[in-house]
Amino acid sequence: MLVIDALGRKCPIPIILLAERIREIPVGEVVAVLADDVAARTDVPAWCRMKSQDFVREEPLSQGWAFHIRRTY
Repeated sequence: MLVIDALGRKCPIPIILLAERIREIPVGEVVAVLADDVAARTDVPAWCRMKSQDFVREEPLSQGWAFHIRRTY
């Protein structure tokens, strides 16, 4: 699983990193974006809807969250 560490980075950096790197994984695989900016909680699912990617889940971490996204195309 590809893990993108965006902890300590303000939005839109987590989204930019996700958009740049999602092509590194095969279609059907999951990428995790680690972020602690509260805006990511709305921005990541919104990006998934706009880009037709599958938002799998949000997992709370001791610092921030892990957002799991399945690549659909």
